[in-house]
Amino acid sequence: MENWSNSPPHVLIFPLPCQGHVNSMLKLAELLSLAGINITFLNSEHNHKLLARYTNIEDRFAKHPGFRFQTITDGLPLDHPRSGDQFMEIFDAMKLITKPLFKKMVLETKPPANCIIGDGVLGFVGDVAIEVGVPIIYFRTVSACSFWAYFSIPDIIEGGQLPIRGNEDMDRLITKVPGMETFLRCRDLPSFCRVSDMTDPNLLLVMNETRQSPRAKAIILNTFEDLEGPILSQIRTQCPKIYSIGPLHEHLQAKLSAKNEKSCQSSNSLREIDRSCMTWLDNQPEKSVLYVSFGSITVMTRHQLMEFWYGLVNSKKRFLWVIRPDSMATKDGEFEKIPAEIEEGTKERGFIAGWVPQEEVLAHKAIAGFLTHSGWNSTLESIVAGVPMICWPYFADQQVNSRFVDEVWKIGLDMKDRCDREIVERMVSDLMVERRDVFLRSATRMAELSRKSVREGGSSYCNLNRLVEDIRLMSVRAHDT
Repeated sequence: MENWSNSPPHVLIFPLPCQGHVNSMLKLAELLSLAGINITFLNSEHNHKLLARYTNIEDRFAKHPGFRFQTITDGLPLDHPRSGDQFMEIFDAMKLITKPLFKKMVLETKPPANCIIGDGVLGFVGDVAIEVGVPIIYFRTVSACSFWAYFSIPDIIEGGQLPIRGNEDMDRLITKVPGMETFLRCRDLPSFCRVSDMTDPNLLLVMNETRQSPRAKAIILNTFEDLEGPILSQIRTQCPKIYSIGPLHEHLQAKLSAKNEKSCQSSNSLREIDRSCMTWLDNQPEKSVLYVSFGSITVMTRHQLMEFWYGLVNSKKRFLWVIRPDSMATKDGEFEKIPAEIEEGTKERGFIAGWVPQEEVLAHKAIAGFLTHSGWNSTLESIVAGVPMICWPYFADQQVNSRFVDEVWKIGLDMKDRCDREIVERMVSDLMVERRDVFLRSATRMAELSRKSVREGGSSYCNLNRLVEDIRLMSVRAHDT
C-alpha cells in the first residue's frame, strides 16, 4: 500500500465551467499553492482549451511543483454557446454526464484528495465527496449578499412574498431576507425569482443547491468583512464556518508582492484579449473615460445595444466599450454582427474592443467610472480600483449586487430594468460630473478597506491562514484513519 503521509495536503478544486467562476477559483488555487498545498484543478475540456489558447496558464502554474490541471467534459456539445439564457443548460448536462466521471476520477486520483473545494452551485460535487468520504468545502463565487438572498428564497415564498405579481409589483419591499428588510425590493431579488411558477427548474436549482450549503465543512466567500460584515453575520447563523478571504485578485497580488514575485498580467481569460485599448487609454486625460463591459455571458438585443450607444455618445464623455462577438442576439437567437454605425459613431471619443485586461483597465488613471453588469468579480475589481459604478444587471446574483452598490455601499448607481438613451446619458453625467466627488470619496474609502483586509493582520489575510491550517488538519486526520 502506498504511503502518502509525508506529502503536503492535496486539494481538488472544481469550478462551474464559466469565466467568472473559473477566474476566481484559479486565484484561490494559486493562493493555496503559495501556502504549500498541492492542488489538482479540474477544468472542463472546453474551457481548458480556451485558457491554453489565450493565456500562459500552463507556464504560470508550472512554478508550483504540486499543481496540476485535469480536465473533464461539461456534458454539452462542442457548438453549444454557453452564454445567455442557454447557459443554464450546463447544470443538467453536468449532473447527467459529468457526475459519474467525476466520481470515478476522485476514487482513482493518486495521491488521494484530502479535501475537495467544489463550486457551491454544483451540488453533485458535494454528493460525490460525501459518498466517497472526502471532506467538502464549498466556494461560492458570488457576493455574501446574493448568497444570503438565494438562501432565503424558501422563506420568501413561505411568507407569501413570491411570486411577483407583474411590473406594478416590482418595487414592493421584500422583508423575509434578514438584514435586508428595509431596502430589498422584488426587482432586487436574483433574476431566477422573476417567474410566476414557483416550481420553475432554474429557481428550484439555485434554491436547493444553496440550501445544501450547511452540509459542507465550511464555505469560502470572495468578500471581506468591512464590505459585507452584517450579511456574513446573518449567514453564520446557518453556516457557522465561513472563510471570507477576498478580494481574491488583490489578495493574490499582495501575496506575490510579499514574495517579490512579479504578478502575471495574463488573466485567466477564456477569450482573446485586445491590448490595444491600453495604448488608447494612455492617450486620454486622467479620470475622463467611462469603461463599459457587461461580462462574459450577457446577451442583449440590438435595440438595447443601440440605446446604450446613443446614451454614451450623447453624454459627450469618452468611453471604452467591450462588445463581445456574441454580445447581441436577434429574436430567433442568432447572433448579429456589430452594427457599422456603432463603430463609426465611436471614432471621436470611444474605443470598442472584443475583450480587455479588465483589472488593468480599471486600475488605469484615465478611468473615471464603470458601466457594468454587476457580476461579482467585476464589482470587486471596481471596488479595489476605487472606481464608481453604473449597474445594469443581467441575471442571477447581479440584481442583488447592484442594489448593494447603490443603496448600501453608496459607490454607484443602479440602472436595473431600464435601458433607454436618456437614462444612460443622465446616469453617466450623474456619475462623472454632477456627483463625481461624492462617489469618488465613497469608492476611495472602500478601496482602502479592501486593500487593508488582505494585508498582514487584515480580516481576509487571517481567514486565509485559518483555511490553510484547517486543510492541513484535514490532511492529518485522513492520514491517521
